[in-house]
Amino acid sequence: MVEPATATQAAAPVMPQLKDELDIVIPTIRNLDFLEMWRPFFQPYHLIIVQDGDPSKTIKVPPGFDYELYNRNDINKILGPKASCISFKDSACRCFGYMVSKKKYIFTIDDDCFVAKDPSGKAVNALEQHIKNLLCPSTPFFFNTLYDPFREGADFVRGYPFSLREGVPTAVSHGLWLNIPDYDAPTQLVKPLERNTRFVDAVLTIPKGTLFPMCGMNLAFDRDLIGPAMYFGLMGDGQPIGRYDDMWAGWCIKVICDHLGLGVKTGLPYIYHSKASNPFVNLRKEYKGIFWQEEIIPFFQQAVLPKECTTVQKCYVELAKQVKEKLSKVDPYFDKLADAMVTWIKAWDELNPPTAGSVPNGKAA
Repeated sequence: MVEPATATQAAAPVMPQLKDELDIVIPTIRNLDFLEMWRPFFQPYHLIIVQDGDPSKTIKVPPGFDYELYNRNDINKILGPKASCISFKDSACRCFGYMVSKKKYIFTIDDDCFVAKDPSGKAVNALEQHIKNLLCPSTPFFFNTLYDPFREGADFVRGYPFSLREGVPTAVSHGLWLNIPDYDAPTQLVKPLERNTRFVDAVLTIPKGTLFPMCGMNLAFDRDLIGPAMYFGLMGDGQPIGRYDDMWAGWCIKVICDHLGLGVKTGLPYIYHSKASNPFVNLRKEYKGIFWQEEIIPFFQQAVLPKECTTVQKCYVELAKQVKEKLSKVDPYFDKLADAMVTWIKAWDELNPPTAGSVPNGKAA
């Protein structure tokens, strides 16, 4: 049986990396008691809490954390009419935190994710591993059979082209979960007792041209490189679909990373996912997406961005145009989503105007 680490196990002293360059974004509808377990790892960092649901409810945050909290009223005040692109009553609202952050890196985590233990029983500092992933290059153009060659104890294997060993900048680090797997509703229904107990000590680059189902509950990214594409779509209240927010963002960022020559890693770190969501509620949210994804995924597999798209913003607006042209026939929702994608970019640029000497998004410094 897999159990989360206790607060005592997680209390090893930590030398925080990127303390002034990273924000932790947490979407929530409840008090954040779970932060006590993460205190040894998170307390040195700034938190951006995005409160979903009723804005009159008070969210309690344990003392000692440096944070800012935004509710729906704040989002409406800051973005005005453009607030329509931010989902309501859905964890997709977290992407507002990405937009208002001024840091280079983002780590986002759900409030039902606890500290995991590795096979030796040691508490896993998920944030530390994400930082390692982001600060080391990715290798999307040629697969290394020892996985990440930049990890300690690994290297490029015989036959790996020397011309590709420099790698490319890593834009995204996608972590995994022990205990409750991230399953869709039909799989939850047929495997209600299944738990993930396998801790696989591996990090690998997702190859160019390969899509993946991104999960937003344990995710980090370089905001300077890919931030404007980390839009979690229109989900939740008033929308015909839910629980596809992170996957939509994942398909978009992968197409754009492939185009711009950036890397996406998956594997370590693990968190302990503590709570199974209701599969019947999930099915109601997902059922259209389950049909639609059979057309959405081929769309992304075939999407080509023109060479004139040299920044994330240009890529994303072009992708929105293609969504409107090719997916609106699947359902009118995609016409609305494409418009929201463009609104998101406009809002992002308003809150994040370029500064003198800054490097354009999508370009490594």
